[in-house]
Amino acid sequence: MARDRVNARYLPGASLPENVVTFTELRECVADVRDILISVPSHGLRQILTAVKPFLQHDARVCWATKGFELHTGKLPHEVAAEVLGAEQPVAVLSGPTFAKEVGEGLPTAMTIAANDQTFAQELAVALSGDYFRAYTSDDMIGVEVGGAIKNVLAIGAGMSDGLGFGANTRIALITRGLVEMTRLGVALGAKKETFMGLAGMGDLILTCTDNLSRNRRMGLALASGKTVEEAQTEIQQVVEGVMAAEAVIEVANELGIEMPICHQVYRILYEGASPREAVGALMSRQLKSESDSAT
Repeated sequence: MARDRVNARYLPGASLPENVVTFTELRECVADVRDILISVPSHGLRQILTAVKPFLQHDARVCWATKGFELHTGKLPHEVAAEVLGAEQPVAVLSGPTFAKEVGEGLPTAMTIAANDQTFAQELAVALSGDYFRAYTSDDMIGVEVGGAIKNVLAIGAGMSDGLGFGANTRIALITRGLVEMTRLGVALGAKKETFMGLAGMGDLILTCTDNLSRNRRMGLALASGKTVEEAQTEIQQVVEGVMAAEAVIEVANELGIEMPICHQVYRILYEGASPREAVGALMSRQLKSESDSAT
């Protein structure tokens, strides 16, 4: 990357700006830096926060683009950060409909920054925004993080649906009812309902469910074609967050007694050997209820 000025493995064709410098040592990377942006899968967040902590300045502020619940603890990223860095640490999360390839190509993009310190959120939004990239701010870290976690699970379901040839009617029903599940769990955890109508909720959900740049959607397509999770993962060659997120989401939902039928069927396919067609049958045969029933 230092020599060729491009991340050839994950973002080929997008040249690194001149002011982007690469390091091989974490200490060098964060030394004398106030604002730190971490971009790692959810299962690596606690490890990298622990590694960064000894090098933080007294006024450091930490943000991440990590999406997902921590497996087995059910903690959201901001809760993991509070445990590792302390509850008073200024932190923020970046989320929303942002395929890296399109950002790298300079295509117009909008996303959300949620923080426990609104000065940090605003300053971060200004620092990241440019001619083709626009950042909005929020104070709802729970909602933004829940949206980022659950949309990956639902995108696997959308990929399976399309891979089985179920059509546009099925896809939009899955997205719409999936948004209900996302909102239901988020509100139960303390999120604001309106957050799920924005970029980090509905926006990211629609993007991830409908475009093949989504690794999670491609996982669903592969599963529908008869591939195993392992075969699909090898084919995609990148972390598919929705696989681990499905297990974590169902653990949290069960603990809170929240009904999430679509996410539950995705979990059954990933971890219990259910077939995609069997899962669709289970969803369609559920008891009929009112669409406005919050527990539906």
